[in-house]
Amino acid sequence: MGIGIALYFSLRFEPEPGHWLALGLLGGACLALLRIAPGAGAFGLGAALVITGLGLAGLRAHMLAGPVLGFRYYGPVEGRIIAIDRSASDKVRLTLDRVVLKRLAAARTPHRVRVSLHGQQGFFAPVPGQTVILTGHLAAPSGPAEPGGFDFQRHAWFQRLGAVGYTRTPALLLRPAEDGARGLFVQRLRQAISARVQEALPGRTGTFAAAITTGDRSGMDTATLAALRASNLAHLLAISGLHMGLLTGFVFAAIRLGLALVPWAALRWPCHKIAAGGALVAGAIYLALSGGNVATERAFIMVAMMFLAVLFSRRAITLRAVALAAVLVLTLRPEALMGPGFQMSFAATTALVAAFGAMRGWRWQQALPGWARPVLGLFVSSLVAGLATAPIAAAHFNQVPHYGLIANLVSVPLMGAAIIPAAVLAALLSPFGLEAAGLALMAPGIDWILAVADRIAGLPGALSRIVAPPGAVLPLIALGGLWAVLWRGPARHAGPVAVLAAFALWSQAERPALLISSNGGLLGLLTEEGRALSKPRGDGFTAGIWLENDGDPASQDIAAQRAGIAPGKGDARVTLGPHRITHLTGRGAAERVGPA
Repeated sequence: MGIGIALYFSLRFEPEPGHWLALGLLGGACLALLRIAPGAGAFGLGAALVITGLGLAGLRAHMLAGPVLGFRYYGPVEGRIIAIDRSASDKVRLTLDRVVLKRLAAARTPHRVRVSLHGQQGFFAPVPGQTVILTGHLAAPSGPAEPGGFDFQRHAWFQRLGAVGYTRTPALLLRPAEDGARGLFVQRLRQAISARVQEALPGRTGTFAAAITTGDRSGMDTATLAALRASNLAHLLAISGLHMGLLTGFVFAAIRLGLALVPWAALRWPCHKIAAGGALVAGAIYLALSGGNVATERAFIMVAMMFLAVLFSRRAITLRAVALAAVLVLTLRPEALMGPGFQMSFAATTALVAAFGAMRGWRWQQALPGWARPVLGLFVSSLVAGLATAPIAAAHFNQVPHYGLIANLVSVPLMGAAIIPAAVLAALLSPFGLEAAGLALMAPGIDWILAVADRIAGLPGALSRIVAPPGAVLPLIALGGLWAVLWRGPARHAGPVAVLAAFALWSQAERPALLISSNGGLLGLLTEEGRALSKPRGDGFTAGIWLENDGDPASQDIAAQRAGIAPGKGDARVTLGPHRITHLTGRGAAERVGPA
């Protein structure tokens, strides 16, 4: 299925109805092989799954189709707030639906738009469900900043974003949120919980607590985010497998222990199944309060598979359960395959299940003292998960945190031992207005994690930049890793060979010698010093992506000072091998082509 989904997203055209019909017939023929030629059944089933992945991705893309703004818009924007976060420039950003744009018919108006709030703001406190009005600049989501780069246009399509932009004038409240589900009750509850958490725990301690309890990162400052990324602790902010596993695991253990303390119940009731059911309910509530984003949804599916196995008296943690969870996620959201969240989550989970499965028969573990076993488990889990996810993180984010293992070893235990249990206690006490007691217990652990992040990020050489890999690298690493884990016999050694081949291919990665932004306003020439840019300001998003993919830590203004591009008034001149290139910008550029 994953191969089929990847094939769909690699297509340079949208298949016609005739193509889909032919693929459907081919899929039926592949399934028929299961009965006609049992010996070729594995091939037929595999081919049918590839075609199923293609079909699911195409179906999902068409289901989410909506109007995309076809021109640059400036004027009044009205809409209902459905999400609040922060932009890369650290500004509050609103996602709006029920959009109204001046002189634009409803059939051509995007279903959703996203607007960053610049300039003077603060005339109201944004809350999901409110209808706001503002004067903004909007445009269609942009495509990749360079060939083969991250495709924001595709990302926006699956979020139903038909336009993105900003405003420099105040956003104003037009109507308050409606009551009930139509007023986005759950989202407003999340916002209220986040505000209460940040009121009880001021500063970045509160914003961290709000992020791990409700998924609201809108209060997190960029400096703290940078420190967490440089120390490889940023995953603690995302409500994903770690948080969902810790929370549901704690609830499971607490319910089972509580029932075990009652002899009559322990002897008569299936305590482990009752605990599994309670943990499932807790996970579902956590999913709803966290906003139900893709990472949390994926994590809930994985823990749900585990606890359903307990309810049906099956082994809870197996590679089959991981595969089934992946199939469910890809069926619901095929586009998740292309994101780092899905890739890192399932890479870590698969590697951990395989590693601890291989260690199950090792006798030397039994010789260890009791206190040493959890320490060994923590070290092995951090090492295995870190090794499994490091290539994916490096490929997507172009950076390698060198001390991430140390930071995780001294921080992750606090999440399970103190922070998550304290969060559960705060939730249980909140109906009585006593949640501050639980939140206060979270604070020391959070402060420790933030201090570790600052300390590790400040070490010399804590972070290295790395060049973006060729497109074949990550698929080759994934296929090689899965082959090594799933295959039996001597042929499994082909898996590590494929992984090594991928790294060899990565080491030979070449960057484009010359890049031009989609609007023609920015030029980037690769020189011995690094990529030289044609201007120090403007097109900052594109410039940042170019430098990031080069593995270059320089800022745009520093890159603009590099030699290689001869500046001029309204033009820039570049020599590329035997070619001389003149880059004309500004008014009258077309008229200056001849003289140039």
